[in-house]
This record gives sequence, C-alpha cells and structure tokens, in this order.
Amino acid sequence: MSALDFAGHELARASLDNCLKCTICEASCPVAAVTPRFPGPKFVGPQAERFRAGASVDHSLDYCSSCGTCTLVCPQGVKIAELNSQARAVMKADHMPLRDKLISQTTLMGKVMTPVAPIANAALGFSPARVVVEKTVGIHRHAPMPRANPQTFEAWFKRHRRVHPVTRPKPVVFFHGCAGEYFEVTTSKMSVQVLEYLGYDVIVPHHGCCGLAQQSNGLFKEATAAVLNLCDQLRSAGEGLTIISSSGSCTGMLKHEAHEIMGVDAASLRDVSVRVLDIMEFLRDLHDAGELPLGFQPVPMTVAYHAPCQLKSQGMGYPAMDVLALIPQLTVVESGFACCGIAGTYGLKTEKYEIAQAVGRPLFDMVKATNPNLALCDTETCRWQISQSSGVPTKHPIAMVHRAYGL
Repeated sequence: MSALDFAGHELARASLDNCLKCTICEASCPVAAVTPRFPGPKFVGPQAERFRAGASVDHSLDYCSSCGTCTLVCPQGVKIAELNSQARAVMKADHMPLRDKLISQTTLMGKVMTPVAPIANAALGFSPARVVVEKTVGIHRHAPMPRANPQTFEAWFKRHRRVHPVTRPKPVVFFHGCAGEYFEVTTSKMSVQVLEYLGYDVIVPHHGCCGLAQQSNGLFKEATAAVLNLCDQLRSAGEGLTIISSSGSCTGMLKHEAHEIMGVDAASLRDVSVRVLDIMEFLRDLHDAGELPLGFQPVPMTVAYHAPCQLKSQGMGYPAMDVLALIPQLTVVESGFACCGIAGTYGLKTEKYEIAQAVGRPLFDMVKATNPNLALCDTETCRWQISQSSGVPTKHPIAMVHRAYGL
C-alpha cells in the first residue's frame, strides 16, 4: 500500500516531521493513561506513520478514541489525531465491522425510533434486550443510548409561532444536526427560542446528517457524501447567512474534520465552514460587540461544566463559560478534564466500554461532587455519557441562558 492510498493523507503528513518525540501527547492522552491496549498517540501517530507506506498498520491504533487531545497539546503543531483517523480508515477498509456501519446511521436510527418512541425507549431500557444486542451486535449493555422523541424538531418548528418581534435586519440559519432533530429536540427548541428572543428571524431548511459518526468509524466515502449534501441543504437557506448550531460536534465536522481528516476541499464546504458558529460562540460574539441583552434573571446555583473534545478542536476557547459568567448568582465550575470517554461512538462498543468509563470516571466524580442535580456540556453524546455514568442530569449550556431570560 502506498502513501497515496491513505485518505486525506497529504493534509496531515505535511506536519509529520515536526515531531520531536517530546512525549507531551503521550502524557496527555486520556486513553493511554487507563489501558495498555493503546500504546499512545506518538507511537501510533507520527512514529508509525513513517512506516505505513507498504507496511501493515498496528491494530492498537483502533483503540485511539480520536478525542484530539494529542493535536491540541502538541507544541510543534503535528496533526497527530488526524494522522491516526486517516490511518484507521485505511486499516478498516477491507474488514469494516457491521456494528460500526450500523451505529454510524444516526439519521436512520432517528427515523426508525421516532414513530415508536415509547416502545423504542422501553426496549433500550430492557436489560435482557440489551444483553442480546451486546452479544450479537457488539454494543455494550450499559452504554448510554439516546432517548427517542415522539416529535422531530423540524415537525415542531413547522407549527411553531414566534412570540417575539423580529428586530434584527438579517435572518440566521439554525442547524440542528441529527441528534437535535430526533433526540435532543428540547435543546433545539430552546436554541431557537433564545435566538428569537434576541430578535432574529430563524430559518430552518430541511437538512440531514453531517456524516461525523461515519467519519469517526472510518467510512470516509459515505461521510464525504453526507457532509457535501448537508452543505448544499444549509446553503439553500440564503447566501451569506450566519449558520448557528447547538450541536458542537456537528459544527466541528463542518469546521475541522471534513477538511483536516477526510481532505474534502469543495467550495460548498469552504463556504459553510466559515459561516457556521456554535450557539454559545455566537452569543459571546454578540456580547463582545455590545449587542447581547443582559437582562438575565438570577440563577442561584453552582454547576459543573465540561468542555467536550469536539469543541476544543475548533479553537474557540470556552464560550459557554464566558456567556454563563454573565448570569447573576450562577457559579460555573469547569471540569478541567480532557475527555468524558464516549468520543462519539467509541464508548458504545463492547471492547471499548470499560476504557471509556475509566477515562471519564474522574469527571463523573467531579460532576457529582459539584451538583448532583445538574451538569452542563455542549455535545450530545458527551451529555448522554455524563448523565448515565454519573447519574447527574446533563444539559446544554443554552438551557441556562433560556432560563435566565425567563423563557
């Protein structure tokens, strides 16, 4: 196999020789810290990459969770996580597990579960059924699973009547993502209600999946088709409009993974990637410009906040912390931990479940100690992981903004 066979290879390969073997990435890796099955990002990343042209790939690479911590901490700018994701896609190309194909079909899952939401939710909570799924498919019996909603977000939005007047001259586009359409419908609703309270005319074009779950499982061809289709759908709402999303992982796919990992360089992606903003990032920008209303009601509470890996990879800082600091009497404690362990679909898999739990355990303990009734996190799968593993209900930070505005 030649170097040209590696998906998106040249994008990350250019940074390879900057590696000084300082091992900062090794010391920071949350997976290598809890299991000997993963030898560390330097070994499977820049070190192994030099031998991948014509050589087999060490299968320990599959235990990388793709959290991206290694890339973030590298002082030399080596694209370690990106190199690993590209190599894994090639490694799995000729033996892609059926399980990995199934769990990446997020839209299909939502469409199947929504019409029978009560039955689907009961089945996912039925222990004997989960044991059967574990034995046959390879999804751990205790892994966090989404709860179906009987109504999709787009169905709600079509019937929705805004109660606040449009005072901003330019509309904005809301990008809900798969989870925001089928499972995290309340988060999508609150996001729209906050934007409308701020005077924006919110447009929601019908749209589908960004392909992130497929990309993270090595299905680059399918993921590329999905993200390009999504870009066309979002662009149909109007030229030059700001696109706002409460799905931090999906914005990451548009702003980072599609280009940096899969090598997608289409004009439509370039256009969308510079216009899409995380909703907390958008609110912070409004505040920095002196345009965010500060009539927040007090929220007397102390709550833990965990910044997900996907959000960190976008280089935006911690906008949720900045915005929530404006709410009177609300104390937000940042977790300080690199990863919750779930890493999209990583922590669902039977052979990786215990690793994911070990990675997240310090975070779970911190969340419980801070406030056993509520925690905050920006991305869906991370919220499901924290909620299930800590027992603490976990919401998107927009829920606190929604409450503080009295909506």
